Amino acid sequence: MSKQLDFDVLIVGAGLAGASLAASLRGSALSVGVVEGAVPRLAAEWDARIYAISPASKAFLSEIGAWEHLDHARIGPVYDMRIFGDRDGRLDFSSYDCGLETLAWIVEASRIQMELWETIKRQHRLTLLCPARPTGLSFDEQRATLTLEDGRTVSARLVVGADGANSWVRRQAGIAERFSPYGEKGVVANFQCELEHDGCAMQWFLPEGILAWLPLPDRRLSMVWSAPDALADELVAMSPEALCERVARAGGERLGALSLLTPAAAFPLRLMRVERPVGHRLALIGDAAHAIHPLSGHGINLGFQDARALAARLADLPTWRDPGETSILDSYARARAEETLLMQYTTDGLNRLFRPTHPFVARIRNLGLNLTNAMPVIRNMLVRYAVSGHF
Repeated sequence: MSKQLDFDVLIVGAGLAGASLAASLRGSALSVGVVEGAVPRLAAEWDARIYAISPASKAFLSEIGAWEHLDHARIGPVYDMRIFGDRDGRLDFSSYDCGLETLAWIVEASRIQMELWETIKRQHRLTLLCPARPTGLSFDEQRATLTLEDGRTVSARLVVGADGANSWVRRQAGIAERFSPYGEKGVVANFQCELEHDGCAMQWFLPEGILAWLPLPDRRLSMVWSAPDALADELVAMSPEALCERVARAGGERLGALSLLTPAAAFPLRLMRVERPVGHRLALIGDAAHAIHPLSGHGINLGFQDARALAARLADLPTWRDPGETSILDSYARARAEETLLMQYTTDGLNRLFRPTHPFVARIRNLGLNLTNAMPVIRNMLVRYAVSGHF
């Protein structure tokens, strides 16, 4: 006979968003279940999957006890950022000018993932169901019921879908999404630099896509090149030597010669919007709720702030309150609507603006960068919104 498990909150997906939500509920009276298909693993060397962690997300990771346990010798602080248009446009950001410790921290994905995993493994009132894969999801007035591949059934008053952009939970719940492919892939790789980067991130809006160099410790950098599909496939297929020369040349050889630390990999880029991030006894967080272009580096920060906002509405509930109440879920949806919408439209608009087009449009967009660069108040307001979610 299959065993029935019951929880207050059931999180499907223990990626960064799902695991951080679970960790943020540790002081609550709620019983929490987490369903995950596989135990995470550390990358063998330097992880080519990196994230730019904003000060707001760093504060959240500190609150849940994860940030301090990361290996800080492998974290690259970003003190400055330089953005170059496809002509003479330029925009500079400085943490010093904005009164901030740093603009962001560059952290390997697997390092954060493992730390969050170890955190929730030790958590009271939390049950990890791993490896476990869901095969069915149903809802009634009082609870949601998840059927697992091994025959077990799990019920909860609230189900949280944290299972990525192709969310199984979202589909089972009947929440419609709209994907808009960019015809691009994000090409990622890590390099050793000949010259010091001094904690400066650089980004180029090029005719062949958007290239970002993100600082890692000890003259290393992580590259994210949002390139048209054909170029992305070409980059991934290059020899290490040819790739290093191509990437260095695209960045004007600002950090001298490059040598490859991790092989290049690519993933398709697309914008994804959902009609609503909540439903009956259901909430979506992270990539299950939204997907944006990576040019701003804000994808995971949106996910962390989703987890933070939902946890804030659940953690201190009195025992008589139902975590799946419509009013609670609506409050979460309202809290996340502005930032998510702004980042989706901003990143999508910038990507489209800097695609190859008429020379007159090129002059206008580069002029816009230069005008913004000439107005420190506006420039600093943009930085503050990017790092804190408000001006």
